[in-house]
Amino acid sequence: MHAPPPNDSQNRVDIAFEVPCFHRLRFTSDCFGVDWPVLLELFEAGDEPARIQVWMDEGLETWDPNLPARIHECIDRHENKIRLVSPVHRVTGGESIKNDPSSIDRILMEIDRDNLDRRSYIVVIGGGAVLDAVGFAAAIAHRGIRLIRIPTTTLAQADSGVGVKNAINAFGKKNWKGTFAIPWAVINDERMLLGLSDRDFLCGFSEAVKVTLLKNPNAFAQLATNASAIACRNMRPAMQAIRASVLMHLQHITHGGDPFEALEARPLDFGHWSAHKLEALTGYALRHGEAVSIGVALDTVYSSLTLSLSQSVVEQTLETLVQLKLPIFDPWLERPAIFQGLEEFRQHLGGRLTLTMLRAIGEPIDIHEVDYDAMRRAIAIVKEFAMRRSPLVVHE
Repeated sequence: MHAPPPNDSQNRVDIAFEVPCFHRLRFTSDCFGVDWPVLLELFEAGDEPARIQVWMDEGLETWDPNLPARIHECIDRHENKIRLVSPVHRVTGGESIKNDPSSIDRILMEIDRDNLDRRSYIVVIGGGAVLDAVGFAAAIAHRGIRLIRIPTTTLAQADSGVGVKNAINAFGKKNWKGTFAIPWAVINDERMLLGLSDRDFLCGFSEAVKVTLLKNPNAFAQLATNASAIACRNMRPAMQAIRASVLMHLQHITHGGDPFEALEARPLDFGHWSAHKLEALTGYALRHGEAVSIGVALDTVYSSLTLSLSQSVVEQTLETLVQLKLPIFDPWLERPAIFQGLEEFRQHLGGRLTLTMLRAIGEPIDIHEVDYDAMRRAIAIVKEFAMRRSPLVVHE
C-alpha cells in the first residue's frame, strides 16, 4: 500500500531568518597617531597575530609622505597581536581604478600571495573609488575578508564609507559589477582630509545636502546656514556636517529595513539617476559629488513642478549648493542621452522604475513615471538659476 502523497504545504519550506551583524563606526583626529588605540582595538587576534594587508591611494603620499612609515611603525609596535604581511600597497585613486579590471586582478593576486583568509584584515585608505575597488576584491576573495575602511575624502566620510556596497564600473555603466558586504569597521579620521584639494573637499557636501533633504529639516537648515563657512574650509562646521550626514546614512542602512536594496526604492539615491549618467557622459570629468549636486538640484526642481515641494525649499537648496561652490548644471543635461540614465537606473535595481522625489524636506515619496516635459522644464530652470546666480558654477 502506497503512502499518500504529501500535501502542498509539505512541499514548500519557507524560513525567515536574520544574520546578526555589527556596523562599527569610529571618529578620530589622527588614527595613525594619537588615536591609534581606536584602530588597534578593532583587530581580533587568535592563537596567532592577526594578519593585515594595507592598501592606500598613492596620492596621499604627495601631502603625507611619511604615512606608510607611520602605518608600519604603529603595527610593528604590536607584533604579538597584529602583523603586516607585506609592505603597504599603493593604488591609483579616482574613477580610473574602477574602470580598469586589471586593478582588481592585481589586488586578488596579492591577497592570494599573502595567504589571507576570512580572519585576516584588509585596511583600505582612500576615497570612495579606492574603497569600492579594494572592497570589491576583499568581498569576493574567500567570499569575504574583513575590511576596515579609512575614507580620505569628505564624500566618502559623509556617505559611501559606511555603505554596504562595493563595486567597479563595466560596459560603460557605473557600478555594474559589485557586491553587498558589511565592512568590519569604518574610521572617519579628520587628519585624512587635510590634503584634499578645494574641489575634492567640497564634493562630499552634496551628499550631505541630499540626505538632510530626505531626513531632517533642522539638519538641512544648519547645513544651509553653514554653507559659506564650509566652502572656506572651516573645519568645525564641516566636520559637524559630515558627522550628521554619515550618521543619517548609517541609521538608514541599519534600520531602514532594506540594507541590500531588495525592494523597489533606493531612497538614498535621490538625485542619482542623472548623476550616474552624467559621470559616464562626461568621461568622469565630473566628480561623483559634483554630479550628485547637479542631480539633487534637478530632482528638487522637478519635485516642485510635479509634487507639492515649495518654491522656498527649491531656492534654499539651489542657493546652498551654490554657496558650497558645487555645480548645479552641466550641458549634458540638455542632450537626449541623459534620459538613458532612467533606464540604466531601473535596470540596476530591477523591476519597475522607482525614483525618490520630495514632497517636503523630510518627506520623500517614490514615483514610477517621469513627466519628460516637466523634467525638461526643470533642466531649463536649473540652468537659468546657475547662470543668474553664479556662471562659474556651470561645469564646462
